[in-house]
Amino acid sequence: MGRRGCRVLLSLLLSVVLFFVFVPDPIVRAVLIPAKFDGFVYNTTGTSPDSIVIEAFFDPVCPDSRDDWLPLKRVLAYYAGRVSLIVHPFPLPYHDNAFATSRALHIVNKLNSSATYQLLEMFFKHQAMFYNQKTINMSRASIVDSIVKFVSNSVGESLFSAVKSGFSDRKTDMATRISFKYGCSRGVLGTPFYFVNGFPLPVSNTVTDYSKWRSILDPLVSESTKRENLHFFL
Repeated sequence: MGRRGCRVLLSLLLSVVLFFVFVPDPIVRAVLIPAKFDGFVYNTTGTSPDSIVIEAFFDPVCPDSRDDWLPLKRVLAYYAGRVSLIVHPFPLPYHDNAFATSRALHIVNKLNSSATYQLLEMFFKHQAMFYNQKTINMSRASIVDSIVKFVSNSVGESLFSAVKSGFSDRKTDMATRISFKYGCSRGVLGTPFYFVNGFPLPVSNTVTDYSKWRSILDPLVSESTKRENLHFFL
């Protein structure tokens, strides 16, 4: 599950820490800083520049990420432009197909960014197809072929060839690695994991329902509205 297996992630995080400690700083900057900010922006139209920003770290084959998505989507609709969302793929190492499905999101986002969340929802809806036990006897190439077919069926069969070639594109591989490294640099230990206006939500305050999101966001939206009204009268 998404919130389990922290020991595996902690060992990976230790490797990341050692990398930062022992590799010269200029090299770290050159290797790890991407050309664009990581993540997929949700519903780019109608969002205020001063909106409250939620960053969500999701694994496409994590059941907890799946369960959190609908309440989060509902709260975004409720605030209608006052709250914005960026989803960062964070492929958990103990989910065998997390990296490939996260890479598929990067491929589709590059081909047609308006279809990225459509694909994410399809992964959530049919998640069991890509669980460890379901694919345990499949080769890596067979799994990728299955994902390519799934993606093209989900977002458009005309993209089949482009999606397939995307899995041979070094850039999509690197983009998926950068997503994982970015999560590690922010202290992400599992999925789902959230930041609001740059600050992490406490693990004990894990948001799994609409009412919890409202209790967090209502005061922030109210304060933001007060500031806007004050600026209007000054």
